[in-house]
Amino acid sequence: MQASHLNRTLLGAIAMTLMASVALSPAAVNAQSASDKIVVAHRGASGYLPEHTLPAKAMAYAMGAHYVEQDVVMTKDDQLIVLHDITLDRTTDVAEQFPGRAREDGRHYVVDFTLAEIMTLRVTEGYNVETGEKQLNYPTRFPLFASTFRVNTLAEEIEMIQGLNVSTGKNIGIYPEIKSPAFHLSEGKDLGRAVVSVLKDYGYTRKEHLAYVQTFEFEELKRLHDEILPELGVELKLVQLLDGGAQNEWMQTADGVALIAQYADGLGPEKGMIIDRDSTKNNLRISGLVGFAHNNGMQVHPYTFRLDEGHVPAYADSFEDMLELFYFTAGVDGLFTDFPDRAVEYLKNR
Repeated sequence: MQASHLNRTLLGAIAMTLMASVALSPAAVNAQSASDKIVVAHRGASGYLPEHTLPAKAMAYAMGAHYVEQDVVMTKDDQLIVLHDITLDRTTDVAEQFPGRAREDGRHYVVDFTLAEIMTLRVTEGYNVETGEKQLNYPTRFPLFASTFRVNTLAEEIEMIQGLNVSTGKNIGIYPEIKSPAFHLSEGKDLGRAVVSVLKDYGYTRKEHLAYVQTFEFEELKRLHDEILPELGVELKLVQLLDGGAQNEWMQTADGVALIAQYADGLGPEKGMIIDRDSTKNNLRISGLVGFAHNNGMQVHPYTFRLDEGHVPAYADSFEDMLELFYFTAGVDGLFTDFPDRAVEYLKNR
């Protein structure tokens, strides 16, 4: 380890201990071995192939990710598909295929389309529309509408991952997110219950099984813990996602994390909530969030680690240096990345 890197590591450790609200006991500090850290493939190997497509998931699996993420939404006919948004506009050709089907806000909602209709759509790399032209969100990623990709169901993806576990002898886990559960409930659809039911059907019924279930909505987290899991007779690891919004400031306090720990096994914060974006190489500003979580026996899996231009912060020398700072200076237990190969290789080499 270079001297400058060592100095930053020491500065980061000192910063953590100086946080007024952090008081880690030896029992609360999670293992710091590289072999204990996990890599979660964020929407698959989404830095290389269109997100949430089966090819992106297969690539992430082959790259050695420990878990593969699934964002789950529900169709008009109550089918579960893997898609990041509750709308179809950012990653498909829905506007061309189904003119006149948008809501008043101009967007095409998954809940307004049947699975059969959605299966006719072409899936592409994420884009936005500027001055009438489609522009890639990440310009150096897979080209727009190149090759052929489609939406897949949650069941299809689980079957592929479990099938690969059989054919390769590995044991890679799944990491589904219940997307916008309150919105789904307002549309008459109990997404949380449906997701857990599918997981149960595929054998994920105990906490030792390799599955985490995540959500941003605290009320849904409580409902999962108190109602849905007991009613379905299963136990699953639950994760509270944090987006740093003002309405969720309470989640970043010691008392807030202790409350969350009554329902969840882990936290999934945006990475800037752990190491402040305004940090510098000589002044890492590390919050107490990891310490709060570890003191309550919780894992911490921040998101999202990207190689794209502008996504490696100024306080890090490189993507791998950023991983070092989060895994071993801030002490997170795992992280979500669009480039799972780089994180897997980093841990292997360390």
